[in-house]
Amino acid sequence: MTTVLAQLAACVGHKHVRHEGDLGTWERDWSGRYQGRALAVVLPSSAIQVAEVLQICAVAGLTIVPQGGNTGMVGGGVPDDTGRQVILNTRRLDRIRTLDAANLTLTAEAGCILQTIQSHALAHGLLFPLSLAAQGSCTIGGNLATNAGGTQVLRYGNARELCLGLEVVTAEGKIWNGLSGLRKDNTGYDLRDLFVGSEGTLGIITAATLKLQPRPRSQLTAWVVLDSVCDAVALLELSRIRLGPDLTSFELMSQQSISLLAVYHPSAQPPPVAGPWSVLIEACGTCEEAVLGESLQSLFEHAMARSIVRDVVLSTSISQSMNLWKAREALPLAQSAAGPSLRHDVSLPISAIDDFLHETNAALLAAFPGINILCFGHLGDGNLHYNMQAPDGVDPQAYLGAHGEAIHDFVWSRVVHFGGSIAAEHGIGQKMVTPLRRYKSSVALGLMSAIKKSLDPLALLNPGRVLGETRS
Repeated sequence: MTTVLAQLAACVGHKHVRHEGDLGTWERDWSGRYQGRALAVVLPSSAIQVAEVLQICAVAGLTIVPQGGNTGMVGGGVPDDTGRQVILNTRRLDRIRTLDAANLTLTAEAGCILQTIQSHALAHGLLFPLSLAAQGSCTIGGNLATNAGGTQVLRYGNARELCLGLEVVTAEGKIWNGLSGLRKDNTGYDLRDLFVGSEGTLGIITAATLKLQPRPRSQLTAWVVLDSVCDAVALLELSRIRLGPDLTSFELMSQQSISLLAVYHPSAQPPPVAGPWSVLIEACGTCEEAVLGESLQSLFEHAMARSIVRDVVLSTSISQSMNLWKAREALPLAQSAAGPSLRHDVSLPISAIDDFLHETNAALLAAFPGINILCFGHLGDGNLHYNMQAPDGVDPQAYLGAHGEAIHDFVWSRVVHFGGSIAAEHGIGQKMVTPLRRYKSSVALGLMSAIKKSLDPLALLNPGRVLGETRS
């Protein structure tokens, strides 16, 4: 392997090939559940260097694990334990190439931090609306490779909807320049959509042309307390009617999830109002803030008259709005601090969510008495983070080890029964390979396998991920 490492160093520079010392930063994922052992970490600075790295590895018979900010939740960006995989980290591909204000587009390289792109757009009076809790460390290449969702999908869509064009290095080390800023281009198959959401198994995204939006003139946030998920769904329907396209976010949180903040994340506290369920609503408009405020007040007055809403706290400043969001975004951190858990990132038809939660909660508690169910997520687009922790006073590792597989299978089967998806915004990675095979149709799996074999016949890119296919 000495020769291969020398070739990689000649390509990207000696200090950008890491193969000695502690590589844990790259070999472990954010969740801490997945860790491997890499032959080396390579940090190229251009698409040309990425292509050369792939060519070197292909000749040497080494597989590649593409990696961005390494903030994933399903083990998609870390190596296996063979010590024969090369992590290709895109951090040095961090340039914003162009911003076209007239065309409302920005072209950025894959290693650009999401927050950097947001700030650059805002500096030009524009908005890039993809918003995630990890936006200070996740990269746009990873966001696109996983088709990230976040808190504003309701209004702007997933990462896929925010991307117009891509630059991709193929498995054979060729560069496809598809960095188009066009909204309409019907010249054959949409190659962009093959790579968005493919988790680095079909090609390596090196740059993207992104859609921008005019910066909203007004933005208001409200914390709403309700008695039931049924009321939350009714409020969502009413909000769509009353606010129209100004409705940007609609986040659902159970009180059991919120209660963790006081113990495990006291710097992020919700307002002093409580009920079985809470919703965080954000509205952004092109009108003056006073006009938007009147629309929200009218919405809540109407909702209270129909007994949908128990209480409302409406932000009156940017700092108050930030504090409300801080409480919502701290929920995953508080849950992690509370101990091991079983996480389910699922999506459902919004009309089915109340029945799903009512029936599944009851069945889980009957089968596993005392289990703690923590539910929060993006109700506006049907994406729930439906998580379980061991009963109070029970050793969590032993309990989840004994019952985890049965709980996972039960939850996923109920999701599919209600017409949902077992993977919403976190992707497949390593964690969801077996469930994907179990719950995805054989026709769909066959089509995906054919695409993989066509674009990466030697299984060089992220083997074992998504479809679970490895080198023969």
